[in-house]
Amino acid sequence: MATKSNLMTFAWEGTDKKGGKKSGESIGASEALVKAELRRKGINPTKVKKKSSKATGGKKITPKDVAIFMRQLATMMSAGVPLVQSFEIIGNGHENPNMATLLLTVKSDVEGGNTLADSMAKHPVYFDKLVCNLIGAGEQAGTLENLLDKIATYKEKMEAIKGKIKKALFYPAAVMVVAFVITCVLMIFVIPSFKDLFAGFGADLPALTQMVIDMSNFFVSYWWAIFGAIGGTIFSIVQFYKRSKAMQNLMDRTIIKTPIIGPVLNKAVVARFARTLSTMFAAGMPLVDSLETVAQAAGNIVYEEKIRIMRDEVSTGNQMNVSMKESGLFPSMVVQMVAIGEETGAIDTMLSKVADFFEEEVDNAVDGLTSLLEPLIMAFLGVVIGGLVIAMYLPIFKMGSVVNGH
Repeated sequence: MATKSNLMTFAWEGTDKKGGKKSGESIGASEALVKAELRRKGINPTKVKKKSSKATGGKKITPKDVAIFMRQLATMMSAGVPLVQSFEIIGNGHENPNMATLLLTVKSDVEGGNTLADSMAKHPVYFDKLVCNLIGAGEQAGTLENLLDKIATYKEKMEAIKGKIKKALFYPAAVMVVAFVITCVLMIFVIPSFKDLFAGFGADLPALTQMVIDMSNFFVSYWWAIFGAIGGTIFSIVQFYKRSKAMQNLMDRTIIKTPIIGPVLNKAVVARFARTLSTMFAAGMPLVDSLETVAQAAGNIVYEEKIRIMRDEVSTGNQMNVSMKESGLFPSMVVQMVAIGEETGAIDTMLSKVADFFEEEVDNAVDGLTSLLEPLIMAFLGVVIGGLVIAMYLPIFKMGSVVNGH
């Protein structure tokens, strides 16, 4: 399978059938493939050279870029623009060179006789199995335009949920980082100034003040070790999480049980499950195959395992709503909606309504979470920063009371 390293731009020179000189740029996985493509177009290449990475550099391709592309492609094809021409228009007009290269590579594969699904499947980093399966189903059934619209809607909904979850996590994380930075500044630069002032008092310092000064002394002496340990720990956890399946399983199982944030994530996973399954079922994909793809797209190992158990049970003849109820992960409302859908033959419609409901629930939960966390964070900052300030002024208050007493 092709990866990001296959996306290369080649500058070429050659002659056409009449002997006229031609030059330009082409996208390909190798120099040989580019030459073959040029010959197919009636150009005899005399010079083909890979352009430097600096010349073709650009921003990283994000899931949002892919979602926007899907909407653009769906819109252009519904307007009657041919597939290859749609890719060329979108690719040549894209502001991110890396995304443009990706799209023009896919276009070249399609021009070479490959199906759109197979061409996209060569780039699994950007076009996942779900998208390729849906596009393949659309090409076989002759409903590609309709499927592209469904995929675009699906991608937009998924990106919206991701954005809401990031919003819920970013605010408290940002405040905690700011609080840590302020505390470090106080410990390293401000409190030592008070320590020099207190040295001339000639009296014992309050216990709280002495504790803060001792902490400040430790910070001043070992700030490099503290920052190094924190940075190293964060880096190690991130790398371990990326490389260790066991770590990912532990994090996934822990986070959905975490108070406050856990319920929001559970709703987000249910919304993703319903939206993904609804999209695939509406495209005419078999339910058992759809459940396998949905499991891979669940985003949480607990749900992934349960959905695979559901798939096995459905493949032996069980109703999906019964398997969902036995899993213990899905709210009764979702189970009942699926049961109605199975009875009426409209599972995709019911799942779409479930997805709409839970996506709105996630939105409301994130707003509620932000409202709940704001006073808690303010209280935390007040205790930490206010405690340090009070600790520094306690000796001054004590000296003032001694002076007034005399």
